[in-house]
Amino acid sequence: MPIKIQNDLPARSILEQEKIFIMDETRALSQDIRSLQILILNLMPIKEDTEVQLLRALSNTPLQMDITLMHMSSHTSKNTSSMHLNKFYITFDEVKNRKFDGMIITGAPVEMVPYEEVDYWPELVEIMEWTKTHVTSTVHICWGSQAGLYYHYGINKVLLPRKISGVYKHHLLTRDMPLTRGYDDFFKVPHSRNTTVPLEEIEKNPDLILLAKSYEAGAYLIQNRSGSQIFVTGHPEYDRMTLDKEYRRDMKAGLNPMIPENYYPDNDPEQQPKLTWRLHANTLYTNWLNYYVYQVTPYDLKSEEKEHNEK
Repeated sequence: MPIKIQNDLPARSILEQEKIFIMDETRALSQDIRSLQILILNLMPIKEDTEVQLLRALSNTPLQMDITLMHMSSHTSKNTSSMHLNKFYITFDEVKNRKFDGMIITGAPVEMVPYEEVDYWPELVEIMEWTKTHVTSTVHICWGSQAGLYYHYGINKVLLPRKISGVYKHHLLTRDMPLTRGYDDFFKVPHSRNTTVPLEEIEKNPDLILLAKSYEAGAYLIQNRSGSQIFVTGHPEYDRMTLDKEYRRDMKAGLNPMIPENYYPDNDPEQQPKLTWRLHANTLYTNWLNYYVYQVTPYDLKSEEKEHNEK
């Protein structure tokens, strides 16, 4: 699938090396086709890594997408240069009058902080409310899923006895929803978090459907009845070495982290981890784009925007 991105986005060279079809702005101008408009709110500290991971995950359908990257105007990033943000990212004020076919809200390293104490929480609340009327379907990842479940459904996170870090086996609970078409009975997904959302709170909410869970990592894949909101508590987009980088970062910081579970062969951090979750990640995002975005989004977003702005 061609992903349209800015000509000189650093992620481009990495994805091209992986033979992923990237279409730059110049070539896209010659295409007489209505691209899906996908907005990514990147809350992760090292934004370049997340860009590569998400663009790779979105690259496995024949649908053409126009990607817009967004960051929070109410937060100063410490790990991504202002030059990169100014060149490749926009803020909410620049897009709040537009409509999008799909949106992704990433995780963020603020899970130990109460939601209302996160410095950009008021802005994120405004954005999550805006998605109800301006986005066909929104995927929330990791902390983003916890924040979304809290804001939209009042389900608060709870602190875990110890951090969940590793690659865990997940059980498919239903094949009745398009999001889980083609799934195996069991599949693996990386997790890296200190908090979780109570399984029983999700199961008793009539507006939510629990699609998959892990006995070790808890609730994993959740959607609302319409499919306009999807919550993914893990990190299917992670690279092979992402958990390794996190583990070594925490070791260097003197945090004495546990070795990520089910990750290194023989539980040996000196061995290269096996990549066992890419197929699931590809299927998840392909199903989302096809069944929850492409097949239900309005063809003419411009007329939708005009009609909404005139009200």
